[in-house]
Amino acid sequence: MVAPLYKLHCLLKRAQMLLLCLGIAYLMAGSILLLQRSSIRVAQPNLASLPPLLSLAAPPTALRTTGLGVRARSRWASIQAVSGGGAKAGRHWPASRSLGVQHLHRRWFHSLLPESPEQRVSLHRSSRHKGTYIGCFLHNASDRALGGTMLYDLRKMTSSLCQDTCSESGYQFAGLEYGAECHCGNRISSPRAPEEDCSLVCRGERGSPCGGVGRLSIYKVEEQLPGHRKFRNVHYRGCFKLPKSIITTFPIDSFQPNLTTQSCIETCTDKELPLAVFRKPHCFCTWTSSLFSLTQQSDDQQCAENAALNHTATPAPAASADHYQVYHTPVLDSRCKERMFLPQRSSSLVALSSFPGAGNTWVRHLIELVTGYYTGSFYFDGTLYNRGFKGEKDYWKSGRSICVKTHESGQKEIEMFDSAILLIRNPYRSLMAEFNRKCAGHLGHATDAQWKSKEWPEFVSSYGPWWASHALSWLKFGRRLLVVHYEELQRALLPQLRLITAFLNVTMTEERLLCAQSNQDGHFKRSGSLRPSFDPFTPDMRHIIDSFIHTVDQALQSRNFSGLPQEYLPR
Repeated sequence: MVAPLYKLHCLLKRAQMLLLCLGIAYLMAGSILLLQRSSIRVAQPNLASLPPLLSLAAPPTALRTTGLGVRARSRWASIQAVSGGGAKAGRHWPASRSLGVQHLHRRWFHSLLPESPEQRVSLHRSSRHKGTYIGCFLHNASDRALGGTMLYDLRKMTSSLCQDTCSESGYQFAGLEYGAECHCGNRISSPRAPEEDCSLVCRGERGSPCGGVGRLSIYKVEEQLPGHRKFRNVHYRGCFKLPKSIITTFPIDSFQPNLTTQSCIETCTDKELPLAVFRKPHCFCTWTSSLFSLTQQSDDQQCAENAALNHTATPAPAASADHYQVYHTPVLDSRCKERMFLPQRSSSLVALSSFPGAGNTWVRHLIELVTGYYTGSFYFDGTLYNRGFKGEKDYWKSGRSICVKTHESGQKEIEMFDSAILLIRNPYRSLMAEFNRKCAGHLGHATDAQWKSKEWPEFVSSYGPWWASHALSWLKFGRRLLVVHYEELQRALLPQLRLITAFLNVTMTEERLLCAQSNQDGHFKRSGSLRPSFDPFTPDMRHIIDSFIHTVDQALQSRNFSGLPQEYLPR
């Protein structure tokens, strides 16, 4: 009897030791993972001990530090450093610069699976892109192949998407990096690299070279006939009277007897210059400057005669010889790309609050353009981070962002902010925009079948009251408010931006204002061309939503704010 009990006792002791070892191994594995993710995070100082940010100057447009305008590579492998003088904010890689280590960082960030031979791109395989593949080129801090705009899409990046984006933005070359990032430009400024360095696959397709670590797979976009190229973000700046002594200093002077505004814009876009200065038969290209400030603008009637002569070969009369039409090309001024976190942490939190679908992302884009500072978020949206909103991953209470996006409407959440910009949009448009986002993402559209499904009425019955309660709660509990109407921002962009920057206590330069005007739509705004083929709002829905509009309108006026825009009602 003693022998079996002794054996049982020994077995139990071994089982205990085994369980103990397994537990220790489990804890060690978890600790290693935790250290890997958090070992290089910067400790957050006590915000209460820091002085408030009373007044901010716009970031210097000529600043060219290594951290500005450079994409943060990884949430764990990057540190947004703020020096004592606040001169720069950027990411710093670990000491090793080997491609292998950088490749590991990229794979952590993009969640890439181990690459099998089937996932590698066959360099001799026929690609499905529309343009012409040029080759693999270096693209790092010292040798940047393309210097135009950038687009991120970690899930659906394809060579066609990159080429279409670059073509619409006025660029001739499209380059893909890391399988998920798109770069544009009109000239290649770095040497070639071995083709095997550009062996990553695109996240949205297989079969096309999609770059590598510090390497771009560059395509020549599909050629279009002169005068038929379609650009986005082309805006008429206005009519300006310019002395000939100034005109002669512009870097590009093109004489074309059959010149049109379209051909002039194409010429300046190809030269990667943001402004086209037009007076037939002369086309000048230049950078943004104080010469084209709003205070210097002339009456459009002064340029009307020149505009009428664009279709003839007759030279303009002497009376209007010094007046020129000025257009923003799709090329974004390099100074507009510079954004940074606040040079000094602020103890005052400013909310950018809106109902979902009211245009919060668009307004964040405008604020970042006009101030040069990142906006933060109460949440984390990886899609927005990938599209350039680097404040998405910053802790919303860090005090490093100029304002913080939020859709919250509870009293506790509202009172956590010292002031707020309350963005209000027509509820009919907001509900449709948010339903589109839920069904098809930030840039997609719901199908007719989804509009006709039972989810749409349920969505309206749930989100309709929220539109009203959100505005009412911020009007009741908000400490210091600036009410901005989405429709007013569309109609009068520059005056509304001046109000916003004054509320944020930021000094706004004329160059930054031009940045916002010339790139006001960005690369993420949903196209308004695709709408349901029928009116999705039933009479019962309209009756309920109209009552919410009246309630919010009365609440605004009771707080001495202007009421809702007239187009909200009648519908």
